[in-house]
Amino acid sequence: MRTAHRGYADGMTDVVDSDELMRRIQRARACAAQEERAWRARGEELGRTDPGDPGDPGAARDAEVRRVAYGVVLRVLDEILTPGKHAARG
Repeated sequence: MRTAHRGYADGMTDVVDSDELMRRIQRARACAAQEERAWRARGEELGRTDPGDPGDPGAARDAEVRRVAYGVVLRVLDEILTPGKHAARG
């Protein structure tokens, strides 16, 4: 008896044309930009806590790591959509 498996792999087998692929990449870029802004704001919010209140240093670090990660994704997607947008650092 064969069971149907649904999930990520099924979505990856769709055949799409180049316009649809570009739309998907643009949506992913917009999502990454939104997340990067949200984590930047969260990190800034955590950085403005009362100096007498140590807060959660792990939360600030987590916000920074996530901001950087989404920033990297954003740069990669920018390079796919607009090659050369970010000049190579030398």
